[in-house]
Parts: sequence; C-alpha cells; structure tokens
Amino acid sequence: MKTVYLDNAATTQIHEDVIDAMTQVMKQSYGNASSTHSFGRSAKALIEKSRKAIASFFKVSAGEIVFTAGGTEADNLVLRSAVRDLHVEHIIISKIEHHAVLHTVEQLQTEYHISISYVNVDASGEIDYAHLEKLLQNPKKTLVSLMHVNNEIGNILDIQRVATLCKTNKALFHSDTVQSVGHYPLNLKEIPVDFIAASAHKFHGPKGVGFAFIRKNSGLKPLIFGGEQERGLRAGTESVHNIVGIEKALSIAHTTMESQQAYVQDLKQHFVDGIKKEIPLATFNGHSGDIEKSTYTIVNVCFPVSAEHSAMLLFQLDLKGIACSKGSACQSGSIQSSHVLAELLSETDLQKPSIRFSFSTYNTKEEIDFVIEQLKTLIVA
Repeated sequence: MKTVYLDNAATTQIHEDVIDAMTQVMKQSYGNASSTHSFGRSAKALIEKSRKAIASFFKVSAGEIVFTAGGTEADNLVLRSAVRDLHVEHIIISKIEHHAVLHTVEQLQTEYHISISYVNVDASGEIDYAHLEKLLQNPKKTLVSLMHVNNEIGNILDIQRVATLCKTNKALFHSDTVQSVGHYPLNLKEIPVDFIAASAHKFHGPKGVGFAFIRKNSGLKPLIFGGEQERGLRAGTESVHNIVGIEKALSIAHTTMESQQAYVQDLKQHFVDGIKKEIPLATFNGHSGDIEKSTYTIVNVCFPVSAEHSAMLLFQLDLKGIACSKGSACQSGSIQSSHVLAELLSETDLQKPSIRFSFSTYNTKEEIDFVIEQLKTLIVA
C-alpha cells in the first residue's frame, strides 16, 4: 500500500547524515562526559563542540545554550524557574499556546498564586499587539510567553515586535520556538528575547533532545537537581549521541534553509491550490492557507463534512496510508477538540473535521496529488 507522511509538525524523519553521526558517537565515544579520563574528555569535547556550533547559529554565546530532553522540558525549566527564582508574579500568554506552556503556567498559578493574563487573539489566531501592550502596564514583575510559530495553524508571531515591547516595559520574554528553529533564521543578538525552547525531532533530528536558550546572567536555576552538568542548570548524564545529533540536524537545516523553504513552500501552495479546486467548500484555519502569513510547513483545513462523518475521516485517511493529524500530537489520545481551534471557530465549524497537514523536503507533489484525490473521494462521496 502506498503511504504518505504529512505529519511533520508532530515529528520528522531523521536525516541519514544525522543517523550516521549519532551511530559513530555511540560506537566510539561512549564515555561519561563527567569522567576525567580520556573517554570522558572525548565525550565532553563533543558536547562542547556541538554547543558552540548551535550557539553560532543564533549569534549567542555557548554558555547560553542548555541541553534538555526536548521542548517541553525547556519550557518548564524557564517558566518554573522564572516564578520560583526570579519572582515573576504575572505571566501573559495566549489561549492558543502549546500545552507545554499552558498547563505549566496553570500549575504555577496553583502553586504560587501568580496572576495570568490572556492576550486577545482574533478569528484568524492573530495576536492583538495593542492588547499585549496594555497588559504589559501591570506593575507586577511580568513574563510574556508566546510561541513563534503555532504548531496547529502555522501562524507566525512578530517575535521582534513582542521582544521590543517586553524590553520597553521591563518584562521578560520567553518564546516556544519548537516549530520555527531549523526552519527560520533567528538572530538572538538582535532579537531581545530572554528565553527560547527548541526540539531536535522537529527538524530531522532525534527525539529526546532539545535545548533552552537562557540569556546570560538571567538568574535561572535548575528544574532537575543532582550533578553539575550543563553548568549546573540541568543535572543528569548527558546523552552525547543525541546532542551530536541535534547539532548535525541543525547544521544541515541552516545550510539548506533557503532551498528547503522554497521546495516545501511550493508543496504547500500546490496543496492549498488543489484543495481550493477540488474541495471548494473547505476552509483554512488561522492563516494556514496564506503563504505570506503562515509557516511554509503547516496547513490546517476544515472540511465540509457532517458531524456524524467527522470522526471517521482521519481514520479513513489512515486506512489509505495517509498520515496526518487533528492537531498537536501531544493531544492525540484526547477525545476533546483542539483548544486552538476552539478559540477560533464557530460551534458549527467545530463539529466539522479539521485536519492538520504538515510537509517536509521528504514529500513530493505526486504525494500531494494522491492525498487530494483521496480526500476528494472521501468527502464528495
């Protein structure tokens, strides 16, 4: 059976060169990086080489990169320490953030009685920047946490504008950049963001490794205690092969970024044009159908299917070998609809199936045509 993988926002295929680099490390550099003998020093050297390379992509110092198990841990590290150690009393988020941010902030409110403000978003998922500026007038010590690229609808935050607003109003700024790192250049020397989170498996690297950018002299303290790894900010024996893997994946992503974007953006436009032609009553959630206003990797489509047939569409696509999703993979076991779409769609549209299709350089136009043909058959029938 023909199979098509269009769930790259959930995770991506690991690049062959990344697998080769990781395999070599597992075979040859298996020492504990905290050990003082030659095996340990060799492993430590690989970690620091990777850290320095990653830092260079963002124009920051190596000491500002802290390796984690992924984006969720990086988000938790920043948000929890900001409240616990930096004494943040007020956090501004939107209701369409990833649950790694939403649930962490809600838990912090329970534990520390901080106040939460939700910045308004319009029907397209666009942040209300004027409202954000108004919320920043709060006299309490404030942190803003807004994701750079939304993982469900692909909307792109004006990260420079938000960072400048926060700096002007003496607020800290954290951005979950899990869907943008490896896809867009981020010059953190010019963008005054205090913290970001990234995850390797979103840009053809391994699962189980990511990093937090923590601006120098921030005052953050560890989430996980134990040894002194990661300059005391993240205890635990480092996963050397994974760290080499994330650096290799990011290096490939940065080297090929322009060609990758051109290729995948062409795929997305081909998909959008095909849906408009073959299923004209379908609509695009957020700005995902607009190449200029959304990331080139994600399209989220609301299909004109009755409520009784809605639940089966994703299953039917799977039977035809097509991998896509109804939203964040982290919520795949939930029977509830997307919290992002719940903020944007009418009750009527929420009853219809909305499906996220996400693309990579491993996809082809032939695959896109196959998917559109199958969708047309299922929906028209």
